[in-house]
Amino acid sequence: MDTPLLNEVIELCRQAGDAILEVYQRTDSLDIHTKADHSPLTAADLAAHRVLASALPPLLDGVPVLSEEGELPDFSARRHWNRYWLVDPLDGTKEFINRNGEFTVNVALIERGEPVLGVVHVPVLGVTYAGEKGKGAVKIANGTRSAIATRRIHQVQQAGQPLAVVASRRHGTDAVDDLLARIRSQLGPIESKSMGSSLKLCLIAEGAADFYPRLAPTCEWDTAAAQAVVEAAGGVVLDAQLKGLRYNQKDSLLNPFFYVIGDRSFGWEALLS
Repeated sequence: MDTPLLNEVIELCRQAGDAILEVYQRTDSLDIHTKADHSPLTAADLAAHRVLASALPPLLDGVPVLSEEGELPDFSARRHWNRYWLVDPLDGTKEFINRNGEFTVNVALIERGEPVLGVVHVPVLGVTYAGEKGKGAVKIANGTRSAIATRRIHQVQQAGQPLAVVASRRHGTDAVDDLLARIRSQLGPIESKSMGSSLKLCLIAEGAADFYPRLAPTCEWDTAAAQAVVEAAGGVVLDAQLKGLRYNQKDSLLNPFFYVIGDRSFGWEALLS
């Protein structure tokens, strides 16, 4: 899979990642502020935002950019956007502050509420995940571009391996524990992997995990890019009603609770409903 638009977005995400690393590698303060919603903001968030907010619109003749660190238009204006860029310049700011490397640059192209192109770049690792609807997904590492795909549950079971479930490093809930207990009772042992940012979804896209339940708040820019990668790789992201996760459908930019599934042919409905 190699398309000009996707390649341009990949390069922009790398540039944004380089801007983040310039701040990350400082030996002095990370220049941390607190936003109105009490979440942290650093100079790295703003540096990456400036790279993307200026360079994305020309790629598609002025298609608007909705960024976590930019101005938020009223829904009365946004509701008419059939196509726009949805951006989280630095997903995992707390991971950035804690210097654990688990933060990403997320850029998605949304068309009629659906993420059709997505790039997730991991600055510390120099790794990029990218996907485009109908064209597959790739992982770029050490200069090598490799196709990635989700894995099938029956293959996991035939190999005698446990189901791999990925969870948030910071947002575990009793509801998740109850759900995993129900899955464990029907499918057997579960291997749990904890991770920050949109990397959780990327693990599923590359077949390193099978399931990610998110039963805690997220915003639309947290998930769109990685959802595009997961779905291009053969998986699916479903809301609590087991319908595809959609974007720009309401005034609030909070996502509903959702499930990220690698094997969309498996009978998840019986476990999740």
